[in-house]
Amino acid sequence: MPVKIMVADDATFVRDMIKRTLRTMVQGVELLEAPDGARARVIIKQKQPDLILSDWEMPELSGEELLQWLREESPTPKTPFIMITSRGDREHVMAAVQAGVNDYISKPFTPEELIRKVAKQLKKLNISLKPGSDPDKKVQQDSLSLLTSGATKPKAKPAVVNPFASPQAASAEPKAKPAAKKAKGGNFEGRAVLRLAGKAPLECAVREASLQALGVFLIRPDQIPCVFDQAVVDLADKNEQLIATINAYIHSVQAVEPNAASRGIKVVVRFVDNDPAKMEALSLHL
Repeated sequence: MPVKIMVADDATFVRDMIKRTLRTMVQGVELLEAPDGARARVIIKQKQPDLILSDWEMPELSGEELLQWLREESPTPKTPFIMITSRGDREHVMAAVQAGVNDYISKPFTPEELIRKVAKQLKKLNISLKPGSDPDKKVQQDSLSLLTSGATKPKAKPAVVNPFASPQAASAEPKAKPAAKKAKGGNFEGRAVLRLAGKAPLECAVREASLQALGVFLIRPDQIPCVFDQAVVDLADKNEQLIATINAYIHSVQAVEPNAASRGIKVVVRFVDNDPAKMEALSLHL
């Protein structure tokens, strides 16, 4: 019998990335997918997957509501459930732990992080991985135990609730100056922080914004974003109040000046979220 894994996320880009990674891990895996919790619930009833990976913030039925149904009303209440979230603050994760998640992954994440989390759950089910796909075997502390014990946390990528109120999120370099000529698109008056997997948050100057994409300037970081990198964008208004946290990918990267020494870069990120609530919150500031 093939292993059945459910992937629920309203972002097609994220679902596709997860599915590509899972195919490298498990021989003959049957991948089930859903764009929201309501559709995921229907498929879970029909297919009864061995493992569920679900976004926490989805339209129709949230990941939290899906988990509650799974634990209380489904025919398979003990199915391992990995939460995928663009929020990594302790309170948010602790609430998910209390709701019954088996583990969590913070967006944006690398394929290696995904493999490590999924492999741990599959091993508990005695499901073998493909040769060469086993993650690093060094002793590592479980992410959930770190949250529920007094153990010292290992170094990890920053998890930001409101990066605009946090001095750690700001770049030590001078801020990039927006273009003198107003760019086409929404007149967004606020700030943005760009989060990439395994990299420090990047504070950006917004040059244009719409409900589909965001164009920003930033001082050239040590690790330059790459096209198609998974990203999370934190947007705040001019009073530094968080508007929305939106899943995205890097669409283009360009030097501000026509030479290799350019200190500024222009980045366009395209949104992949299909959450109406997030888009409505953003539309009020365009």
